[in-house]
Amino acid sequence: MPIISPIHRTPSLKKEEIKKSWYLVDATDKTLGRLSSAIAARLRGKHKSTFTPNQDCGDNIVVINAAKVRVTGKKRDQKIYYKHSLYPGGLTATTFKDLIKKQPEKVVLSAVKGMLPKSRLGDVMLGNVRVFPGEEHTLNAQKPIKLDI
Repeated sequence: MPIISPIHRTPSLKKEEIKKSWYLVDATDKTLGRLSSAIAARLRGKHKSTFTPNQDCGDNIVVINAAKVRVTGKKRDQKIYYKHSLYPGGLTATTFKDLIKKQPEKVVLSAVKGMLPKSRLGDVMLGNVRVFPGEEHTLNAQKPIKLDI
């Protein structure tokens, strides 16, 4: 239980007091942006009454069927993902259509990463999401709870 002083009534969690759960999200026919924002909110822990912005108090998320995620409008053909090798002239551009065929988990991870804090804490939170392109996943031992988004 978080310590609440008589002056400050906002609870502030410590690392030892954080309780994390595992959730399973099926991305089949979900819109990429709406799915990513819901996952990012869960990763931050904003759904909990004990949300602490400077702690990793969110849950662990397992996303399956990342290859079946959809986008609206003309994004399938026009959305471009950039990658740079850090060498001169090393910029590589890939469209959504090509990336979803080759590495569908990168599409979901990129969208979720953009909705998390741009700090070391955001990197830690991004480590709490696991994305799988198909129906099968390797995290059955954690007994994830199915989450409808």
